[in-house]
Amino acid sequence: MALHNELTRRLGIAHPIIQAPMAGGTTTPELVAAVSNAGALGSIGAGYMPPDAITDAITKTRALTDRHFAVNLFIPQPFETNTDRIEQANAQLDGFRRELAIERPAPPAQYAQPFDAQFEAIANAGVAVFSFTFGQLDAARIERLQAAGTAVIGTATTPAEARALAADGVDMIVAQGAEAGGHRGTFLAEFEQSLIGTMALVPQIVDAVAVPVIASGGIMDGRGLAAAIALGAAGVQMGSAFVTCNESGAKPAHQRALLTCAGRATTVTRVFSGKPARGLNNRFIEDMTPLASTLPDYPVHNAWTKDIRAAAAQAGNDEFMSLWAGQAAGLARATGAAALVASLMDETARCVGRMNQTDA
Repeated sequence: MALHNELTRRLGIAHPIIQAPMAGGTTTPELVAAVSNAGALGSIGAGYMPPDAITDAITKTRALTDRHFAVNLFIPQPFETNTDRIEQANAQLDGFRRELAIERPAPPAQYAQPFDAQFEAIANAGVAVFSFTFGQLDAARIERLQAAGTAVIGTATTPAEARALAADGVDMIVAQGAEAGGHRGTFLAEFEQSLIGTMALVPQIVDAVAVPVIASGGIMDGRGLAAAIALGAAGVQMGSAFVTCNESGAKPAHQRALLTCAGRATTVTRVFSGKPARGLNNRFIEDMTPLASTLPDYPVHNAWTKDIRAAAAQAGNDEFMSLWAGQAAGLARATGAAALVASLMDETARCVGRMNQTDA
């Protein structure tokens, strides 16, 4: 089934599907290239990468595909390094470290990668698509990218955020519904007031802005893509569906958790990183939740839990891992990225066909 519109033309893709730019190692060059080679848009999640690693990832991806792909960054937000909060959190985290037989690490040299240098690495590489989340990119940088032929995509969790991004001049907007896995992109209000479901959010943002809208959150198959198009979206962005692909860099325990999560609840929590994010519930979340209001800011807390998450992944213990997942993760399937894209389009065609059927 062909679904061609302004989004597919502008991004140079055959199918209105974007693989979400999941940072932290999930979006390998192999996954990104496989998605793009299948006619959708692969995305490098570069938020945690130093500039040279970003350049390397772009180079490796280009060696695997001649199609367009995106690179994504996190817009930096002010944060405080509160030593009292760090010590209070570590007093609890040390208990998990003892169970995992690891020692508390030394304080990190830096809590976040230098955004200016990250951005320069991407701008100098001349990528086809740049996307961002957690805030607004300044108009000068947007114009610089667009002048070089790069499409710019922002992320909104409310109509107000979408209007702000459109006023900044972005080419497209991801409407991140409350069902979405991973970190919330909210930047204009508290996240509790910005948890709007995808089905309610998409048509509001479509009506609020004149640029193409990309639906995200709880979309795992062709039924979700068909529903998003019906709501006025020009395409979809999908994360959890690609976590379990063969080419994904997600840890095996994370993939297993998604593939066997039927009946397992997801929750939005700050306890892994200091920033609200949706993932499968586990013991780490339950034990740390009483401290949630006193945890260090993001990305400080994220840096201090990294050793625990890594050791748990190494041990295959998903009770101490950040198992980012959307609310429809129970529909995850183990497959290749190209096969997934083909299945999504076939499922969409069948769904639209059913909607077009009428009783004689």
